[in-house]
Amino acid sequence: MLEGCLMMGAALGTACMMMGGVYGLARRWVNYGVVDVAWSWGFTLMILVFALMAEGTPGRKLLIALPVSAWSFRLGWYLCMRVKKEHPREDGRYLALRKEWGPDTGRRMFWFYQLQAGLLACLSLPFLLIMRNPAPGIAPIEWMGAGVILLSLLGESLADRQLKQFKAKPENQGKVCSVGLWAYSRHPNYFFEWMVWIGFWIFCLGSPYGWTSLYCPLLMLWFLLKVTGIPATEEQALRSKGEAYARYQRTTSPFIPWFKSDHS
Repeated sequence: MLEGCLMMGAALGTACMMMGGVYGLARRWVNYGVVDVAWSWGFTLMILVFALMAEGTPGRKLLIALPVSAWSFRLGWYLCMRVKKEHPREDGRYLALRKEWGPDTGRRMFWFYQLQAGLLACLSLPFLLIMRNPAPGIAPIEWMGAGVILLSLLGESLADRQLKQFKAKPENQGKVCSVGLWAYSRHPNYFFEWMVWIGFWIFCLGSPYGWTSLYCPLLMLWFLLKVTGIPATEEQALRSKGEAYARYQRTTSPFIPWFKSDHS
């Protein structure tokens, strides 16, 4: 127990230092949106901390480190390219925070970044439990979790690529993307992002106390549905696309892919 607490403390300290440095860069670049990139790539850093400190079996460490790092890098790279493309224009969510917080933005944003560091460490518990697992063989539930992670990564990548291809066409500027997976969910990328976390939890069930990490997919679901995911994204979409997006909301599932309704 003490060893695990020390590892979580090391992860939290590392995350806080990383986010402190990123905050300094964000202030210099006048773009607080880089926190999304840092948060995504931060999971690879957490994996490295646990891999160096935990005494689990090398095969299991590798089996979880590879998909987590691939997911972390892919998501971070996607967000990095988006931030880079729009820079110096800041993401609408952070512009709204600047407007809301006014002259207190710098101080409050620093603690916002530190909150992201805390969440980063907190959500990394499944990886710590997995990497501390001393069992010599890989259990079927762990292979199942790895499979869910892989399929979810493919779904998330497909959703992001379809959106990117839609936006790349000049005739689609200002229009709502409703092709491919986006015809069945307004946020298929968020749905598959959540399924990645379901995969992490399933994988973790093969480790002692792995069930305790259930809070991770539940917390991510809450964030996606109620806090920084769908609400902020849809507010921005309604501001930029108006009635076209409102019609899309009335006919398309908000999260879980499903058939369109006939509401207009």
